Amino acid sequence: MVTPYNIDMDYIDILNTIPLQRSWGTIGAFDGVHLGHQTLFKKLTEEAKEEGCQTFAITFDPLPALFFKRIKRDHILSPVKERVARIKAMGIHTVIVLPFDQNLANVPADVFMSEIKRALGLEKLLTGFNFTLGKDHAGTVSVLKEIGHALNFELEVLPPVRHGQEIISSSNIRKLLKNGEVAKAALFLGRPYALRGRVVHGEHRGSKIGFPTANLAIAPERLLPANGVYAAIAHINQHTYTAVTNVGVRPTFENSLAYPRVEPYLLDTNEQFYRKTMTLEFIEYLRPEIKFPNSQALTEQIQKDILRTKEILHYG
Repeated sequence: MVTPYNIDMDYIDILNTIPLQRSWGTIGAFDGVHLGHQTLFKKLTEEAKEEGCQTFAITFDPLPALFFKRIKRDHILSPVKERVARIKAMGIHTVIVLPFDQNLANVPADVFMSEIKRALGLEKLLTGFNFTLGKDHAGTVSVLKEIGHALNFELEVLPPVRHGQEIISSSNIRKLLKNGEVAKAALFLGRPYALRGRVVHGEHRGSKIGFPTANLAIAPERLLPANGVYAAIAHINQHTYTAVTNVGVRPTFENSLAYPRVEPYLLDTNEQFYRKTMTLEFIEYLRPEIKFPNSQALTEQIQKDILRTKEILHYG
């Protein structure tokens, strides 16, 4: 079940639409739904099932970090629809999306949790180690334990999930992507980082040098990997293609772009795919975006990029 999302509804009105009685749940932004989140959802679903309880996850739109301007508007790992779909895929019964605004930000932690207890029949709450809730972020883990004791629900705090010595977190994944480290980001996410967008008409610069690219219209809030060239996999019309993908402003050409574009060159197809939706998975960083002296030098480098991409993806 996914709650009806209406930005004009008060959070209490939304909670009142949910038919839960005995439940275990979690609350968070869950941007990217990375391996840390997945570990929490897996534990939640498995243990709640043993106790005969239903499960819920509460998330927010916009992200609190975006609302409080702790991240930039174009630094989102997963839009709300994708986030909800991935949480549901982990086996969570009910995903609740609450519109995050100043009114919700001003709700004290104890008031918010009392409404959760009343509306959802909360018996146990699972959170991450650095979770905070409520007005002025005052609902720390220690405070939530006191609230749980007063309202008669249990709180379990999960330790951080690590890759080696590094904590897996949305902020660390953003840093990796901004550095072009897409292969390492995939280890934190449990899957390749992917962008989804419609193929739109471009300026056909690639076609003129023999490498026609698909120009993707990406939602402006999505975080793009660092400018550069990547080995990637494209999914479109239920088909999968190997792709050499440029993220950047095309500095070799006159009138280079003011903002980065995502332009995959799909191997072994001449189809244009205009107005089709493509999902593009970034597998490995190949090289930085370079201004070449002429189109011939660019063509020679693209041919090298294609060979390297084929090696990485075991093409053919």
